[in-house]
Amino acid sequence: MPSVLAPEHLISTFGVLGILAVVFAESGLLIGFFLPGDSLLFTSGLLIANRTYLHQPLWVMCLLISIAAVAGDQFGYLFGRQFGPALFRRPDSRLFKQENLTRAQEFFDKYGARSIVLARFVPVVRTFTPIVAGASRMHYRTFLIFNLIGGTLWGSGVTILGYFLGQVAFVRDHIELILLAIVVVSVVPLVIEYLRARSRNRVDARRH
Repeated sequence: MPSVLAPEHLISTFGVLGILAVVFAESGLLIGFFLPGDSLLFTSGLLIANRTYLHQPLWVMCLLISIAAVAGDQFGYLFGRQFGPALFRRPDSRLFKQENLTRAQEFFDKYGARSIVLARFVPVVRTFTPIVAGASRMHYRTFLIFNLIGGTLWGSGVTILGYFLGQVAFVRDHIELILLAIVVVSVVPLVIEYLRARSRNRVDARRH
């Protein structure tokens, strides 16, 4: 991860507003898929526990982060509803890959409304899923309910996890290792899906 995107650097430089901006962008902006959502929230909770850079109460941060997460998905849904069909015809660029949109579409097709909650815990997919939901004309009330649940579970849950684990001496002393583990765990679902896709392609190729 570039040092400029390192969670502690982002927090020490931009504070609470930086956290909320990253959460909003990663939740529903096309260019937000590369941002460090999970590790940023975990680090936020840890720094709140240690009263480093962040001096707000835990519940205030959880509320603000959850609101930013829900708002980001709302934007993504409305963007997808307005421009979704055109996105599927958009050529690849440096910051936009059709494969990310396709992966989110497959995730949405597989899990339906539940994908709005489940995608929160899968990097890249969580950025594109609300856009796909909007493009698919998912019922707005259904989307809103699942968005509130997912945004709160992810935004508050990961932050609270960091807060309590941040009071454990081993975690404090090995924070870089812990953040690396979070990134690895976050990427595991993508790796599994990639391997499954390769396996399916091989099977299809043999049949034809």
